[in-house]
Amino acid sequence: MRAYIAGIGMHVPEKIVTNSDLEKMMDTSDAWITERSGIKERHFTKPGEGPSHLALPAAREALNMAEMTPGEIDLIIFSTVASDYMIPGGGCILNETLGIPGTPALDIRVQCSGFIYGLSVAKAYIESGAYKNILFVASEVQSVALDMSTAGRDTAVLFGDGSGAVVLKPTDQPDRGILEIKLHADGRFARDLMCEVPSTRDNPWLSHEI
Repeated sequence: MRAYIAGIGMHVPEKIVTNSDLEKMMDTSDAWITERSGIKERHFTKPGEGPSHLALPAAREALNMAEMTPGEIDLIIFSTVASDYMIPGGGCILNETLGIPGTPALDIRVQCSGFIYGLSVAKAYIESGAYKNILFVASEVQSVALDMSTAGRDTAVLFGDGSGAVVLKPTDQPDRGILEIKLHADGRFARDLMCEVPSTRDNPWLSHEI
């Protein structure tokens, strides 16, 4: 038994921020950004929109392609760097907005590699027989945390907001399905990408200085 992707969906906010827009906010240029990243534009949310808001239309699109209803989903897996709230996770909020109370919802937080890790979890669940129909969503809102000045340009030009969703189902067809996923991490370099605060190592967790 293998897991295969039966439906895909995506959603991005309406607001588009181009490289030309960023030239007005910081010392950068379209040529500099394009040469190093290939990025010409990114989408930003409006106030009040979180990862779960972007996830809902992406999930519905994936379900439509899979010709399934939300009630047929056995498990939600939700990947995001920062959910709408510290508690609960985005998967639980998506559970509510899809109208499927009682469906298990599992959040994972593995940053840029979230889609690969989430796919591996869904694959393992399906191959084990634990779950049959899985909705996996990767959804990010990065714009609210970006420093849109010259000081923050190295990362600000790279990130935007958006969501992608897949519905995974089992198949016994030998020529169909996800063949293999290889995961890797190297914690020796974790501090090179660290977001240092807020941290539960600090007491108080948030202070005026932080």
